[in-house]
Amino acid sequence: MAGSNGSTNADRPMRAGARKVAQVGELTQKLGRATSAIVTDYRGLTVEQLEELRGQLREREIEYVVVKNTLARRAAEAAGIGQFTAALVGPVGLAIGYGDLAAPAKVLSDYFRINRRLPVVAGLVEGRVLDADGVKAVADLPPREVLQSQLAGTLQLPLTSLAGALQSLLSQFAGALESRREQLEAA
Repeated sequence: MAGSNGSTNADRPMRAGARKVAQVGELTQKLGRATSAIVTDYRGLTVEQLEELRGQLREREIEYVVVKNTLARRAAEAAGIGQFTAALVGPVGLAIGYGDLAAPAKVLSDYFRINRRLPVVAGLVEGRVLDADGVKAVADLPPREVLQSQLAGTLQLPLTSLAGALQSLLSQFAGALESRREQLEAA
């Protein structure tokens, strides 16, 4: 039976199937590049709230997509992160980050703290699946720059101590040489 645009019902599943294949391919590519992906329950958000959240995420180079679980599971399998499929249950949205692995968790945790909507269900951080508590722990990490300066300080302390000890030894050695020189001159 032909529709108003001249297509038949047989044509529709084919287009829907092609569209779903394209969605799976696009999501597979995104998950493959992602440093982290956070699963949220988006129920209860209005369209305006969802757009506001997407704007906040976009500022941090994070994408937020709402996709059917079956398509997300196929994309996860195709991206080589099949263990992530267990987290894709119920109506979920994915915040996909490509840079700072903690950024999506931080933005979503802050959003939930303020609005009490959009709870975090699970996450995938550098190929490792985390439960909601694990995602919260990632969100609570200090920024990368702070961690790097803490590491530098930790590495610098022993080197500074070593340099001080060597300086002390050199001073003692120089003092001993000076004493010996004075003894030899006196003799």
